[in-house]
Amino acid sequence: MAEPRRVTLAVTGASGAQYALRLLECLVRAEVEVLFLISQAAQLVVATETELQLPPKPQALEAFLTEHYQARAGQIRVFGKQDWMSPVASGSGAPSAMVVCPCSTGTLSAIACGASNNLIERAADVALKERRQLILVPRESPYSTIHLENMLKLSQMGAVILPASPGFYHQPQSIDDLVDFVVARILNQLGIEQDLLKRWGE
Repeated sequence: MAEPRRVTLAVTGASGAQYALRLLECLVRAEVEVLFLISQAAQLVVATETELQLPPKPQALEAFLTEHYQARAGQIRVFGKQDWMSPVASGSGAPSAMVVCPCSTGTLSAIACGASNNLIERAADVALKERRQLILVPRESPYSTIHLENMLKLSQMGAVILPASPGFYHQPQSIDDLVDFVVARILNQLGIEQDLLKRWGE
């Protein structure tokens, strides 16, 4: 798989904001252009689970993330939930890969049925219809039959279901190590070099 140079990263309102923020940091470090989408619920989760206070407006958020992660100008582009003219809303402009991290079960359901009520759902719909890479990182416990049926349906459409379930065989010493485990698995799926976690057997 060719290493993507542009990735859509969508953050929705499930617990696990740390996964998304660490993934964004790693994508920036890998010189990947990130088209960033975040739901209102995810804004609340970030404020609850981290010390970051993200600006609500796309332009201000873009400036904040660019400075916070020391990204080059234009490397992080932020789009609002109704920005239908953004590249991710069309198959002719969307990146070849999209990650929804974390992916709430509400977003999972909306993607599975093609709701497209906001830009995150539309971008995922584009990824599916164009047969592009779509990685969904659900974080819920326990899963209901509805959740499992939606995951099966999306897997059969070609999406990768990558639950935020860190392993312990690398003997993690901190929460950061657990976060890095999941982020490393996402980066591996994207074909992006990472040094967060050794591959099995290395």
